[in-house]
Amino acid sequence: MGDIFDFWFEYKTVIPKGYTRLLGKLAQLTDKGIGISVFIGNHDMWMDGYFEDELNIPVYYEPQTYNIGGKKFYVGHGDGLGPGDHGYKFLKKVFRNPVCRWMFSALHPSWGISVANYFSRKSRAKTGMELEKFLGEENEWLAIYSKEQLQKEHFDYFIFGHRHLPLDLEVGANSRYINLGDWINYFTYAVFDGNTTELKYYKEGAPS
Repeated sequence: MGDIFDFWFEYKTVIPKGYTRLLGKLAQLTDKGIGISVFIGNHDMWMDGYFEDELNIPVYYEPQTYNIGGKKFYVGHGDGLGPGDHGYKFLKKVFRNPVCRWMFSALHPSWGISVANYFSRKSRAKTGMELEKFLGEENEWLAIYSKEQLQKEHFDYFIFGHRHLPLDLEVGANSRYINLGDWINYFTYAVFDGNTTELKYYKEGAPS
């Protein structure tokens, strides 16, 4: 659901250091026929073919809709959705602009990755704790966005990341917004059992 990496940029011949075991495990899973999909996040939006070509993992840049077991899902990372946050929405357009991406790729990877990691750490230091605060249902922008989408089409579940805060909120009749949280502080994930979707916590080496 995005933000797998704190920073990820795909150069033509360079892969960022430090993720070998994770990438190897993903390849092992897909080689066994286990389907994996990746939705880019605001920290790893610069994907450009590596996951598809090397790991056989489709990458999605926008929210997707699914019908699974008779339930309708709206799935995405969640950055830039909902009201407000106009500064980031402008930056997102800049970051994803092909010309801007080409200009960044012209930097030597040692410089480019160092600069990106610096600003990523600075961003997390500034907004990290804010992202983990529950704003109240009336102010949770992804809950507001989910309610807006329900005016157009019914979905049983809206599944997002981005907030890094586990949430399960009712947003309409028979409709819920679930935020997956993270695997750094909360160790949370969601499971659809064919009937309902439930937010779960991983503790002491065993799911609960």
